[in-house]
Amino acid sequence: MTDAPRPPVPPFTRETAIEKVRLAEDAWNSRDPQKVSLGYTADSRWRNRSEFATGREAIVALLTRKWNTELDYRLIKELWAYDGNRIAVRFAYEHRDDAGNWYRSYGNENWEFDEHGLMHTRHASINTLPIAASERDFFWPLGRRPDDHPGLSTFGF
Repeated sequence: MTDAPRPPVPPFTRETAIEKVRLAEDAWNSRDPQKVSLGYTADSRWRNRSEFATGREAIVALLTRKWNTELDYRLIKELWAYDGNRIAVRFAYEHRDDAGNWYRSYGNENWEFDEHGLMHTRHASINTLPIAASERDFFWPLGRRPDDHPGLSTFGF
């Protein structure tokens, strides 16, 4: 069985790469591990910080652990580069822990897609820093970032 295509599909143009990045951001801001996993091939390979995951079940497990500890999670992704079936993004997200401590994480991801628009490889490098609640910049209601909310470059991250 082949997964249904997830447009846009490669080869990417600047416009379709930007669209793919926003769709990924929207999915991650849902904080729904099952929904997010459907954007990846059944045998997708991830490097996420120092953790390695292969396949949707492992992706769901990783994201479930992540969002059980990273509370009030809000993410912005931005296209960095694209070519053929590959996209590079940079991102920042804010979250708090269960003790009320706030953090901002910054990173870069390299993505490679199959012909159906499903991501089969994801390499993520991420750094997390503690921030004061007064230093937060991402305040939209949980879920999808509103279209009129500033993007990543606006914050100078």
